[in-house]
Amino acid sequence: VRSWYNPTLNYKHYMVPGILVSLVTMISTLLSAQNIAREKEIGTLEQLNVTPITKGQFITAKLLPLWVLGLVDLALGLLVGGGVFGVPMRGSLLLLFAATALYLVVTLGIGLFISGRVDTQQQAMFVTFFIMMIYLLMSGLFTPVESMPHWAQVVAEFNPVRHFVSVARAILIKGAGLGEIARPMLILLAFGVGTLWLAIAQYSKRTA
Repeated sequence: VRSWYNPTLNYKHYMVPGILVSLVTMISTLLSAQNIAREKEIGTLEQLNVTPITKGQFITAKLLPLWVLGLVDLALGLLVGGGVFGVPMRGSLLLLFAATALYLVVTLGIGLFISGRVDTQQQAMFVTFFIMMIYLLMSGLFTPVESMPHWAQVVAEFNPVRHFVSVARAILIKGAGLGEIARPMLILLAFGVGTLWLAIAQYSKRTA
């Protein structure tokens, strides 16, 4: 038996792209959840709400730097993965960054939703780690989704991390193009629109 895209069966080539996904996920979700929770904790959120800025402007100002930070984190991870671990980068890095930009909308929306449901940064941290552990364990990062029970495979379809892990591995290891990753990209787009809309809606309601 010969592996098509990893003939030497080097586990680093398989694991490093998934670890990059986990890093981007943890940083963007945790920081976005704690960022707004901190405003609530120190009592400045009410003051910001009575200023002329709209909630959309406030949320954009809070999340946009974290969106950029997520892309920078991916760039640094790719440098380490390629330079230190020799991970192949057969596909388009521009396509990978575009997919990451879309995925970050999902994770930032999740973080914003968490921040709207908690009152302190400590609560935000605990809730984020709890959710992220479930997401990562059900993402196929450590255990292939195909080897999971059928019910777990169905549940994994509702896990955005699972789809981005497959996108990252397909681009870097297989050299996949947009056509090959169109399905997970569309799923991430749906997740992004849904989570961000839900987060903004419940945030506006709770802080009105």
